[in-house]
Amino acid sequence: MNLPHIHLLLNHIPVLGTGFAFLILLASLWRKSDELRRAALVLFVLVALLAIPTYLTGEPSGEILLRQNVGASSWQIERHDSAAEIALTAMECLGAVSLLWLLLDWRKIALPRFLHLLMPLLALVVIGLMAWTANLGGQIRHSAEFGGSM
Repeated sequence: MNLPHIHLLLNHIPVLGTGFAFLILLASLWRKSDELRRAALVLFVLVALLAIPTYLTGEPSGEILLRQNVGASSWQIERHDSAAEIALTAMECLGAVSLLWLLLDWRKIALPRFLHLLMPLLALVVIGLMAWTANLGGQIRHSAEFGGSM
């Protein structure tokens, strides 16, 4: 197993994890459940943490694909990398806001009401950016022949 394999395994976590946490957040709003809201916030924090190794394995994976000349084009890899940078920044912001919310909640500090509406909107933006990044990554040819290791 090499970095492209690891990247292909990890890249599903930010995309699917953000969507799953968003659904839990919506359920928490609908049911007015603090427990579900906390679960969604914890998931956002975990996904933000797991997005980091996903991003960090991306660039070396692209270099390996280009070096091994398996049909991946440099402009596709560059577009995917640029989108990933934006998506990662947004994901880390969502994770930071989630962590802050959890800490304030734990300290029993009341939060402004607008945050309850802002959070789902921020999560939707992140989902969109993750989907855009995943779509660009999916356009890169990932040949079964890139079995060489670093």
